[in-house]
Amino acid sequence: MADQPSGKLPLRHPAEIPMFIFMVVLNFVILGVLIDFLASVALIPPALRGTNWEATIRAVAAAIILVAPAIMVVRQVQRASIRGTAVQLSRTQFPDLYASADGFAAALRVTPAPALFLGNGNGALNAFAAQSGWTSNYVVLSNELFANLRNNNREGTRFILGHEIAHIRLHHVALWYNLVLCYSQLIPILGPTLSRLREYSCDRNGAALESKGELGLVLLTAGRYAADDVHVSELVDQGRHLGGFWVEIAQLPRSHPWTVRRVWRLHQLGLFGAPAGVGQAHHSQEVA
Repeated sequence: MADQPSGKLPLRHPAEIPMFIFMVVLNFVILGVLIDFLASVALIPPALRGTNWEATIRAVAAAIILVAPAIMVVRQVQRASIRGTAVQLSRTQFPDLYASADGFAAALRVTPAPALFLGNGNGALNAFAAQSGWTSNYVVLSNELFANLRNNNREGTRFILGHEIAHIRLHHVALWYNLVLCYSQLIPILGPTLSRLREYSCDRNGAALESKGELGLVLLTAGRYAADDVHVSELVDQGRHLGGFWVEIAQLPRSHPWTVRRVWRLHQLGLFGAPAGVGQAHHSQEVA
């Protein structure tokens, strides 16, 4: 039986915090080992001491430790790049999107509201939340998510926007969060597992903020040219029956859960309501 989300925002997948705590502990263990490699020979096998292997081990340890300061540099460079290549939204620049972001930030108690940028997707369906410094949060949306789509994919884009602001509210983009995970999140399987749990958490918030936003996930599944023709009820059923050994093995290295499973789980939790054909849903929105 699926766990039911509470009505209070923000929502979070129940396994996210336990996995986060495990990864933080593992991160500090890794840091301790790296420091020991640099400061002593206690963990270096006796047969390798005084050889080129010892020097190599120390060099690798030093390089890995530099991941932490590198994160801080990358965050600043990324924000500078976005400011120079994307359109910043305002009350007069794409006012509907700006108003949605402002309302979602208030609902999730994100203060101040994150800056919102519109980027050239160049065919890619993409959106992400990020932070520079300690407090400068921002969200970047690709124009492919709504441009020239029916009704500008209003509800679907709002779901994606809510999802991204939830990343900020749940501290997934915070500097401290990334520093306490900077080494452990590089471990194959473990890092992607925590990432997928974060995505499930943010999906819950996006759906709670926009209950008609399932087209946002349908769009990511079928693409912008076919999404309007997808029957969501069948997609939900596809997600319900998605499983098996190879399905789970194939997902292990992925940072995001299977998209059809994300759709199914939000319906399972009652956050998207009863599934309906996307075309029918759009028709009712236009009539209203």
